[in-house]
Amino acid sequence: MKLSQLRTLTHSKYTDPLSANRPRVNQALRAEGYDPSAVYQEMEMDSPWVDTHDDASDVKDRVQLHSHTFYELLFCRGGSLQYLLGTQRYRLQRGDIVYIPPGTSHRPLLLDKLVEPYTRYVLWASPAFAEMLHGAFPQEELLPAEAFLLRTAATPWQEELGGLFRTGVQENYTRAPGWEAAVLGNTIRLLVQMARARTGSNIPDPQAEQQDLLDQLLLYIEYHLSEKINLADTARRFLVSESTVNQLFRRRMKVSFYRFVTQRRLIAAKVRLQEGDSAEQAAARTGFGDYSTFYRAFRREYGISPAEYRRLQLSAGAPALQKRENGVD
Repeated sequence: MKLSQLRTLTHSKYTDPLSANRPRVNQALRAEGYDPSAVYQEMEMDSPWVDTHDDASDVKDRVQLHSHTFYELLFCRGGSLQYLLGTQRYRLQRGDIVYIPPGTSHRPLLLDKLVEPYTRYVLWASPAFAEMLHGAFPQEELLPAEAFLLRTAATPWQEELGGLFRTGVQENYTRAPGWEAAVLGNTIRLLVQMARARTGSNIPDPQAEQQDLLDQLLLYIEYHLSEKINLADTARRFLVSESTVNQLFRRRMKVSFYRFVTQRRLIAAKVRLQEGDSAEQAAARTGFGDYSTFYRAFRREYGISPAEYRRLQLSAGAPALQKRENGVD
């Protein structure tokens, strides 16, 4: 679902329905058969290049583990919370920039403990935009392949980078003549300044949260996705009870252990489909015991079949998939 479709669905007077009047958004989504907690993994870009908007979440929101087919950059404006980026947990704070490449699993954590809403500027960049940048500036790595968190608080970069995020959002909202060109130019400037900030000496290195049992379990799941994973064996491996594992996931991740494993496998399967695997290959390589189980889980989570998703990615111009279809490795 695109933001423009969500505006139509909710009859929203706001340019960005995600950051305003969330109860009405959730009600409209449920009426159409969508799960509000899964809306982020179903979002699509409106622009073929760059989309910008702002967003807000509060203690009533439940954001599931998800990934995107595009690059996502988040500038945290408020709300102290933990953020799961791949297998790393970070304590997010004002001025942090979360950089999320396509296919990277992520989600905010502990929204039920917020003392203020989690607000952020959001920038989405398409793989086509990344290819265009690489073609124009092959010596620069402006959209890296690896996820990271950039901490700008108490540095000169916080105001400048935050201002560039804000400028892109304002251009998108006001839509003055030439706004799309302005968003593209502003995005390139933002990416250049981010690259400079990352190589500077005055940027603190954000440390992941100290590992606990949850982190160990997340890493175990990550490294054994293609294998059989069950609750009993996992609990024995970590010398705890099955109840301890399941309650930990329900308390911290708001889903059961098995639901989390399925969500993570489905994200990995989406990446496989985007890279050219058939639906059957994707199922086999991401730990699903049989194709029918994979098919049902995929359709329940994303609302379409794996084959339909693959066709959509091909028609949308997914670079890796197009190369595979054309016989290019």
